[in-house]
Amino acid sequence: MQSETKLRGIFTPNLVPYDSRGEINEPELRRYIDWLIEKGVHGLYPNGSTGEFTRFTPEERKRIVAIIADQTRGRVPILAGAAEANVRETIKACEYYYELGIRAVAIVAPFYYKLSPASVYAYFKEIGDNTPIDVTLYNIPMFASPIDVPTIQRLSEECEKIVAIKDSSGDLPNMIRMIQAVRPNRPEFSFLTGWDAALMPLMLIGADGGTNASSGVVPELTRKLYDLTTSGQLDEARRVQYDLLTLFDTMIYSAEFPEGFRAAVELRGFNMGQGRQPITSEQKTDIVTLRRTLQCMLSEHGFTNEPIGGCATGVSEDLSASDVSQIVQHVVAELNRRKLL
Repeated sequence: MQSETKLRGIFTPNLVPYDSRGEINEPELRRYIDWLIEKGVHGLYPNGSTGEFTRFTPEERKRIVAIIADQTRGRVPILAGAAEANVRETIKACEYYYELGIRAVAIVAPFYYKLSPASVYAYFKEIGDNTPIDVTLYNIPMFASPIDVPTIQRLSEECEKIVAIKDSSGDLPNMIRMIQAVRPNRPEFSFLTGWDAALMPLMLIGADGGTNASSGVVPELTRKLYDLTTSGQLDEARRVQYDLLTLFDTMIYSAEFPEGFRAAVELRGFNMGQGRQPITSEQKTDIVTLRRTLQCMLSEHGFTNEPIGGCATGVSEDLSASDVSQIVQHVVAELNRRKLL
């Protein structure tokens, strides 16, 4: 059954556990979904970027959503990623998820080919005119053709089935532009952010919530941040946002996405298995180091125990000038590799 309730709150773009053969670990996925709901997430978002949707076959993507719908049993709404390689297959996915009773789908703009705004409009217009299920536009310019504000406004006015946008750019002024352009004529239209680092400020300027990868690791913190912000307890909300930013930055920048998030979910007690993206022995070593850092961060909030040997409380005074120089060189090299310098 479809609901007309506006999309709002924190929708978790859940990871998918793998078994020893690299297949979907259904029992562990079901256990993970129950845990997320128990910890207070407002909704679930399978087949998102964090869920590595491009690394599954179309049949596997449908199976993931079917498993989650069955396990959820209507306790929270589901926003399912429905992006396929072309518009015809995407519409078929929309039809399948509609039959499962999914609340809405999220569809990324076409990727690989760089498209003009006119082509992006035409793509979503075709879907909007032929989908039986509500659609959330998914703007993620780092991976796909951007959806500009005039296109969003036009689609919102021409397609009643297009009911929301998820924006993962983290661009606060652009979110304001979207809200100004759309909300006067579509007050029920939802605006969700996929950028955890700015969840609080984006909500303060009008966003209705988010699809935040951190909520798959620390659902307690993202729910607390949402509740504090919506209730106007801004000083405490700001402190939680700062903590969430530190954790988010560590998970997203210290390993190939989403390996940092997978490592952190392991620390919350789930067997995530080996991801489908092959990694080098050096990357495996980096993840071991990252796990310890994440464990120390999570232990500060009581989510895990400290690692064996405890956590450092500051920079060791025994570091030599040579040690410091090597650390600085390593950091600069990593920033250059990630094109952040």
